[in-house]
Amino acid sequence: MSEWERSSTTRVVAPARPRKLAKVPFVELADGRLQGVVSSGSDIARVYVSSVVAGSYAFACSTNNNRPCGGARGAYCNHIRALINEAVLQYGPERVARYLRVEAGADEGPSAQSIADGMSSTRPPQGDAAAAAPVFSRFLRHLSYLELAPVTTPLPEMQWFPPTRAVA
Repeated sequence: MSEWERSSTTRVVAPARPRKLAKVPFVELADGRLQGVVSSGSDIARVYVSSVVAGSYAFACSTNNNRPCGGARGAYCNHIRALINEAVLQYGPERVARYLRVEAGADEGPSAQSIADGMSSTRPPQGDAAAAAPVFSRFLRHLSYLELAPVTTPLPEMQWFPPTRAVA
């Protein structure tokens, strides 16, 4: 474990498996949803903000300009399926199934396909796309950290983390 991981105030959870960020650059289990940003297959300037609510499996998918996804009419679109696949790579199938409260793959354990099928079989409703704005905003904030030069001084916006030890 690196020095940074040992001194961090939050536990750093390594991905279950490495994943490529080109198709799904941002995925998280937060706010009672599986949510994230999925790249468009047809337009490099367009991304989709997709989410699935834990328990009810209500889903929402819209572009970064709040236009509804054409594929999410009554069923999960390809963006949501890609989000589920990447969440399984990031967090592991057991954690994703437990978070979303899905009974999937009892025989051989859950997989991305069995999680998606388990949720789809309940004929989930189309949810509210209001969550798209904060998810996309959080994604943009994460991107802004990539533009910073590597430094050892604290970042002002992260000063709310409590100090763990005195600096000599």
